[in-house]
Amino acid sequence: MLEAQSGDALSLTGEDSRDAAVAAIERREIYGALVLGDTPTDMPEVLVATAANAQVAQMLQGIAAGMEQQIDTQLRAATEASIAQRVSDPATAPTEFTIPHAEVTVTDVVPLSDSDPRGAKLATAAFPLVLGGMAGAVLISFGVARAAHRIVALLVYAGAGGLLLGAILQGMFGALQGNYWTNAVAIGLALAAITAPIVGLRSLLGPPGLGVGAVVMMLVANPISAATMPVEFLLAPWGAVGQWFPPGAGATLLRQLSYFPDASTAFPWTVLATWTAVGVLLTGVAVARERKTIESDSPTDDPELVTAD
Repeated sequence: MLEAQSGDALSLTGEDSRDAAVAAIERREIYGALVLGDTPTDMPEVLVATAANAQVAQMLQGIAAGMEQQIDTQLRAATEASIAQRVSDPATAPTEFTIPHAEVTVTDVVPLSDSDPRGAKLATAAFPLVLGGMAGAVLISFGVARAAHRIVALLVYAGAGGLLLGAILQGMFGALQGNYWTNAVAIGLALAAITAPIVGLRSLLGPPGLGVGAVVMMLVANPISAATMPVEFLLAPWGAVGQWFPPGAGATLLRQLSYFPDASTAFPWTVLATWTAVGVLLTGVAVARERKTIESDSPTDDPELVTAD
């Protein structure tokens, strides 16, 4: 009935028990759960995870409120019918009547931290990654002349950027939770995954490559990153496609490292590492082409024949 009323907003699946539903939420396999009682008189419980997404949690809380009102209406109707039946026989009619109140419990399985109670800081943490990656690409592309040196500059920039942004986002603003060093590595790899392809395209194609890379990351990948909303809220299949780009993979990885240690992080790590490797490979091709050009432009040392008269 719930799925029919909500249309495409909800996709319902079954779990064996409340513990299984909690474990599925902690693995980010589901956003929430409706736990029914063992008997018809037991009140249901709604499980949410505001750390997964506050919008979905709020939607599930609204469903819980609607269920509570519906159950209250049914209880009131049943109680009034019972009262009417008893009043018809004055000898058995009680002097006081109590109409029970239904209460649907809402449990936040994975709440947001006190430093970021609405999740706004975590949602916007992906934007500095995109800006930082693009800024690094511009600095490295124009500040480092040799393509081979750009690879070294990329690694240094990603490492320093991961440490610095990690300290700012976690230490100063409280946007990230969990282990600082793991978060710093994730941020550094996300920066490298954004910077490396742009630097690689710039090394191969010249200034137009910089523009192509920036457009892909900022205007294509960033809007479908699902950093501020669930993947399912984006028009299919763009939500899933966005997770194959560095902004989406980076945002997902930081959220899972902060709040969902039981969730698998293999996919976002792999996506970020792949984009970094592709960018380094493109720069490597530019290095080989650069060396070939230098060798072809160097004068040949053909010895001149000296003849004696």
